[in-house]
Amino acid sequence: MELEGGKNESVLPSHVQKQIHNSVDSGHARLHELGYKQELKRDLSVLSNFAFSFSIISVLTGVTTLYNTGLTFGGPVSMVYGWLLAGCFTMVVGLSMAEICSSYPTSGGLYYWSAKLAGPGWAPFASWITGWFNIVGQWAVTTSVDFSLAQLIQVIILLSTGGKTGGGYEASKYVVIALHGGILLLHALLNSLSISLVSFFGQLAAAWNVLGTKNFLLLLNINVKLPLVPSLLYLIATSSTFQFCSTIGPPWIATINLAVNHHTEETKNADENGPKGIISSIGISIIIGWGYILGITFSVTDIPHLLNPDNDSGGYAIAEIFYQAFKSRYGHGVGGIICLGIVAVAIFFCGMSSITSNSRMAYAFSRDGAMPLSSFWHKVNKQEVPINAVWLSAFMAFCMALTSLGSIVAFEAMVSIATIGLYIAYAMPIFFRVTLARKSFNPGPFNLGRFGVLVGWIAVLWVVTISVLFSLPVAYPITEETLNYTPVAVGGLLILTVSSWILSARYWFKGPIKNIDS
Repeated sequence: MELEGGKNESVLPSHVQKQIHNSVDSGHARLHELGYKQELKRDLSVLSNFAFSFSIISVLTGVTTLYNTGLTFGGPVSMVYGWLLAGCFTMVVGLSMAEICSSYPTSGGLYYWSAKLAGPGWAPFASWITGWFNIVGQWAVTTSVDFSLAQLIQVIILLSTGGKTGGGYEASKYVVIALHGGILLLHALLNSLSISLVSFFGQLAAAWNVLGTKNFLLLLNINVKLPLVPSLLYLIATSSTFQFCSTIGPPWIATINLAVNHHTEETKNADENGPKGIISSIGISIIIGWGYILGITFSVTDIPHLLNPDNDSGGYAIAEIFYQAFKSRYGHGVGGIICLGIVAVAIFFCGMSSITSNSRMAYAFSRDGAMPLSSFWHKVNKQEVPINAVWLSAFMAFCMALTSLGSIVAFEAMVSIATIGLYIAYAMPIFFRVTLARKSFNPGPFNLGRFGVLVGWIAVLWVVTISVLFSLPVAYPITEETLNYTPVAVGGLLILTVSSWILSARYWFKGPIKNIDS
């Protein structure tokens, strides 16, 4: 290491060298070893790093927005136990990712890991495929989150004006897309602030999710009329099949590891704190999410009514649960509307953190020259924020949501990349870790020891299994409403990515590029 004044560290006395190394952040030092400058402000603690990840997972967001799907196609048992099953396997995926993150703590995350683990011969291609599946999947996540918030806002307005049965105001698809655009605008503005302020919002979001879920459970326990045992029997009796491909668990917790991967260059001692953030966010989210699902599901007494598009909330199941629970007890549903407002704030924080994560991935990917106009997206402002990448992420999320104006089927196909695309991006570096890099992998401070390969293979097999399940029709017989367009969307992305590699990128993209001298 060269010091100020041109002196080399090696000429200093050993005790001075030791003091220097002790004062240097381990994540900063490891980033330097990997060949990158420290351009982003390394100001996130392990708590802040966890908060970002936890706010992106946002169990209030995931359970609320996907509850209709799980209730329709999987039933109560599928959701209650599907969450636990998916959570256990996601923890396995998280452990493998944490081990790799500890060794390679960069904002590039998955695509950088693939390049390093695939070896020199396969590095550029592995990096290209992983990177594009990752970044498009992240844009799809942001699209899904913010569009869900726009839909929830219109449901809140509908209930506040009397509900559908009372002639309340039901927004058109153009109003919903305008709300979506306004939410993205706010998220981009917030992410243009310094990382210290964004970190504060992330911690607030984590606390909001924990306290919000706790309060919902208390409120629902007060309003539920069914005793525990009959409710449990009801859950079992009303579920005829375990359709895990349509449960809440797998789709949502696919996004669990996003934030930690792409905030490592802004996290203190990232080679140690990054893995801690991954594992803790998964574990806490599984527990809190399951509690929320139980509280909601024990309140269900009439599934057809909850899913009926002509009920007060227009078929939004959780909104109807909250609204009717308070209306039956107090004669009005104001309390339910307040609960939905709490959920809306949680989803807002989730979308904000998602944009943060998107922008760091775009920053890192463009730093290595993989994106068109890479030099533009790679720029950071005076607050050390990749400002252009922030606005690119918001713009792409808005463009992807425009498909909803044409067809809700097209929109659902587009955002399905958020699940399968991300799972594929997660699996690739883990696959290379247990195959090509099985003997050459150099673990960081966090490692699984001799169990690393076994855990990695379980993670890869889980991703393959769940990807197949997500691609199956949600019901039979197959109609326009039950046809699953996920294979079409993901297959299209794969064709575009591979074609661009064959026709162009293989001639100029060399994988991650060092921006400092060895």
